[in-house]
Amino acid sequence: MQDKLPVVKNKEYEMQIDNLGVNGEGVGRIEGFTIFVEGGLPGERVLVKILRVEKRHAYGKLLRILDASDKRIKARCPYFKRCGGCQLQHLSYDAQLSFKRQLVIDAFERIGNLKGVTVKETIGMDNPWEYRNKAQFPVGLVKDELTIGFYAARSHDIVGIDSCDIQHNINNELLDLVKRFIQDKNIPTYDEKTHKGVIRHIVTRVGYRTQELMVIIVTKDDLPHKNKLVEIIREAIPNITSIVHNRQRNRTNVILGNENTLLWGKDHIIDELGGLRFKISPLSFYQVNPTQTKILYKKALEYADLTGSETVIDAYCGIGTISLFLAQNAGKVYGIELVDQAIEDAKENAKMNGIENANFIKGHSEILIPQMAQQGLKADIVVVDPPRKGCDKKLLEAIVEMGPNRLVYVSCNPATLARDLSYLSENGYKIIETQPVDLFPQTY
Repeated sequence: MQDKLPVVKNKEYEMQIDNLGVNGEGVGRIEGFTIFVEGGLPGERVLVKILRVEKRHAYGKLLRILDASDKRIKARCPYFKRCGGCQLQHLSYDAQLSFKRQLVIDAFERIGNLKGVTVKETIGMDNPWEYRNKAQFPVGLVKDELTIGFYAARSHDIVGIDSCDIQHNINNELLDLVKRFIQDKNIPTYDEKTHKGVIRHIVTRVGYRTQELMVIIVTKDDLPHKNKLVEIIREAIPNITSIVHNRQRNRTNVILGNENTLLWGKDHIIDELGGLRFKISPLSFYQVNPTQTKILYKKALEYADLTGSETVIDAYCGIGTISLFLAQNAGKVYGIELVDQAIEDAKENAKMNGIENANFIKGHSEILIPQMAQQGLKADIVVVDPPRKGCDKKLLEAIVEMGPNRLVYVSCNPATLARDLSYLSENGYKIIETQPVDLFPQTY
């Protein structure tokens, strides 16, 4: 017979918050039973209402803070409690940086069983606001009213916003323009439940150094009155560089489809990073925080410890950002990427920057690296910057088989990083050092 749990749904309890969970929520215990409390901070005594009870833990709603943490601050954004974009605005920035370092340490110890790895203090921003160079705004009806904003946490309910404190401020003006256009022309917004309607998302990309701006209107099918929309945007926003119509015909949560039609301007924008220029297309991956990306890539270059003669493989190279940083100090760099547009951009970026020792190849790294090894290519250094799911195990096996002297792993997910490092540490590699860099202030 199962032991009786110490909490009951819909009842209220006082409890202590001990630490933060991986999603930035408060975590505490009642009689040893774990309770997750969104909005709670370590060291706080709180009153919670239990919303959901599961076998090993429960979820509580924060009703009142009885004793507040000295790290608690007032959230700057008026939408903070409703919008799902930020989770940590109520936590001082120095405490956010400590929390993120601890996330890495915990992942290494609990997931990777990696003890005693050096994890340096997190490198933060002098001004941790208005840093994002890309924004994706869902469009829909909320209580029959046109709404453009962001999704509420763990839902697809749109929270309408007038401004966002972590995005580039050009978005505020642009959203107002598009909203009035949709209303004036009576264009139906997309309903994901029925898969009907027209406009699904508004996406913007900004060159932080160049101030070039791309606007992408995402629809299910055709875009009515597109010429009028181009006219309105061009008149109101002087630095507009590119206006693109993207069709996402599928019933999916993936925001951008593969069909792009250029409505006006160039089919890309240019940005500068660390003295290099990069072409960014609608579907290209480019880090969203250019200030911290520069720091991140400089750290990767430092860890690569190049002398000028090495052969380097950059897996998941995207549009060639890390590859071109490395190429300035290496003998030869091979960038591998699966996305067609990204590889084409990478090749153009190499030409634009006058870099001739970088070669970009389309394909799966886990397939191409073993082929390179069979053909006699020996990489001195391998750099990986995979998506959140981490490296494919076949890629890790291929790296071990090739046997580079050094591996630099850039990761956006401590959990999959720890998993992959555990495999590498069991197959001949030693983890020397880890440097967290905060690319997403105010979020977990």
